[in-house]
Amino acid sequence: MPRQKPLQASLMATPDDTEAQFYEALQRADLEQVMAVWADDEEIACISPGGPRQIGAAAIRGGFEEIFAQGGVNVRVVQVRRVVVGGCAVHHVLEEVRVPTEQGTHAGYVVATNLYAKTTQGWKLLVHHASPGGPAELLEFRDPSAIFH
Repeated sequence: MPRQKPLQASLMATPDDTEAQFYEALQRADLEQVMAVWADDEEIACISPGGPRQIGAAAIRGGFEEIFAQGGVNVRVVQVRRVVVGGCAVHHVLEEVRVPTEQGTHAGYVVATNLYAKTTQGWKLLVHHASPGGPAELLEFRDPSAIFH
């Protein structure tokens, strides 16, 4: 059976469109598409779990080149909480990352914050900050009454 091409968000008309493009590009190890979702700003920032803070497009590109040297990232957003104020959107997401191990595929969780700004080119990513997650984050995201501080 032939593999189907993943659905692609065609525009960055909403923060959700931009987020969909970002995660699709991560899955495909598509460096150009990953970079296309970022704002054209010297202060864009990316922090991957366990990695250094990368500021600016050149540093972010270099970080994703290293990640993609191993292939695409088997990641999907399983929960998202959104806050939109004017031309700024903050998404708190729970990512499920599947990693092959000797014992089979292992699912791990990452908690990330994605910050988007509305620009003349649509909604663009300003900051992606990801940290390792665990059982507490799973419960927090599943319980809508959980309190953020």
